[in-house]
Amino acid sequence: MFRVHVSSYAVMLGCLFAAPFAGMAGAAEAEAAPAADVARAPLALADHGYFYVGGHYRQDANGQQRMVGQMFVQYEVPLTVRHPYPIVMIHGTDQTGTNYLGTPDGRRGWADFFVAHGYKVYVVDQAGRARSGQFPSAYGAYARGSALVDEQYFTAPERYNLWPQAHLHTQWPGGPGIVGNPGFDQFMSSQVESIADVPETEALNAAASAELLDRIGPAILLTHSQSGTIGWKIADERPTLVKAVVAVEPNGPTFYDPVFTGGKNWYHYRTAKPERPWGLTRVPLTYDPPVTDPSQLSRVEQNKAEGPDLMRCWLQGKPVHTLPNLRNIPIAIVTSEASFRATYDQCTSDYLTQAGVPNTHIRLADLGIHGNGHMMMLERNSDQIAGVIANWLGHNVGGSNR
Repeated sequence: MFRVHVSSYAVMLGCLFAAPFAGMAGAAEAEAAPAADVARAPLALADHGYFYVGGHYRQDANGQQRMVGQMFVQYEVPLTVRHPYPIVMIHGTDQTGTNYLGTPDGRRGWADFFVAHGYKVYVVDQAGRARSGQFPSAYGAYARGSALVDEQYFTAPERYNLWPQAHLHTQWPGGPGIVGNPGFDQFMSSQVESIADVPETEALNAAASAELLDRIGPAILLTHSQSGTIGWKIADERPTLVKAVVAVEPNGPTFYDPVFTGGKNWYHYRTAKPERPWGLTRVPLTYDPPVTDPSQLSRVEQNKAEGPDLMRCWLQGKPVHTLPNLRNIPIAIVTSEASFRATYDQCTSDYLTQAGVPNTHIRLADLGIHGNGHMMMLERNSDQIAGVIANWLGHNVGGSNR
C-alpha cells in the first residue's frame, strides 16, 4: 500500500502551542516538531514584499488593453533560512491570503509560524480575487457565501449537525462561530467574492501558480480546500519544481460533490454528472495510459464505507490509470476531527493510492488533536496543527540549510 495513515503515535505536549511528537511516513521513530510558540517573539526578516505573476493583456470590447490573469504574491524571508525550499500558501473559496497571515482573535498565522522556523513563505491571493483584481468583465459572474453557510460548514457546525462528526467542533476562537461572536465577525469581514466558473478558476490559478514556481524555483505547496484541486494541477504541470504537497482538506471528494443534510441518511450527491470529471480536478491531468477525455476514466463506488461515519468513495474502475507526474512528490492530506471533510478525505487519499501516488493521510484526531473544523488555520490551536505539518515536512522533504 502506498497510503499511510497516521494513527498510532502518542501526542506529547512540549510548549505553549504543543507541537506533537508524531511518527510520519519515512520516519523510523517519533520526533518532536520545532517549538511552536511564535505568538509574541519578534520575527527576524531578511526581506519582505510583494509582486505579481501570471498577467497578460487582453483587448476589451472598446479596443482597450486590460491586464488579466495576474496573481498577487506576498513574501517573507527569514533572517536565517534553514530550509532549502520555500512554502507557497494558497487559500480556498471566498478566502484570500489573509487566512495565513493571522487569526480572527489576533494571533499570528501559519505564514509567520513557518517564517519563524526558517522557511521562506509566499502567500497568494488567487487570480481574479482580492488584491489580484476582481473583474467581472474579464472573468464572468462572481459568487459569495453567506453567514449562514459559513456557520454551518466552517465555524459552528456543532449547531447544525449536518454530518456525523459536526458535534465534535470546539475550537473556534471565543466560543461558537456565529454572527455576533467577534471572531466570527472578523472572519466574515475577510470574505470576498469568487469567480463563479470553478473550472475557469482552477485553470487560471494553476497557470499563474506554475509561473510563480518558474520564477522562484522549487517549492512546497500548502493548499487548503478549493485550492487543493489547483495544487494537483500545479504538481502535474511542474513535477520537478513541486517538492511536496500539503493538502489541508483538499476540495473533494473524487468525482462528485456531496450535499450534507444531517439525520440518518446524512448526504447525497448534488448531481449525477461528476463535478470533478478528471477524478481529483475539473481540469485535465496527465494519466498513464493517456486520457484524452475524462469519459475514459471509469467510476466505481465502494460497496461499503471504510468505517463508521464515512462516505463511500468513488474510485476508478478498470482499467486503472495512474498519475505518473505525481508519484515522486511527497504528499500529505491533513484532516481535522469535526470538519465535513472528515467524512471523505480518505477518498482523495484512496484515489491517489490507486493511481500509484504514495501519500500520507494525517487525521488530527489520531494524534490527539481534537475539535477542529475546516478552517483549522484560524482556530485556537492553529499553531499546534502547524507543528504537525512542520514535523511531516521535516521527515519527508529532503535538504536543510542548518
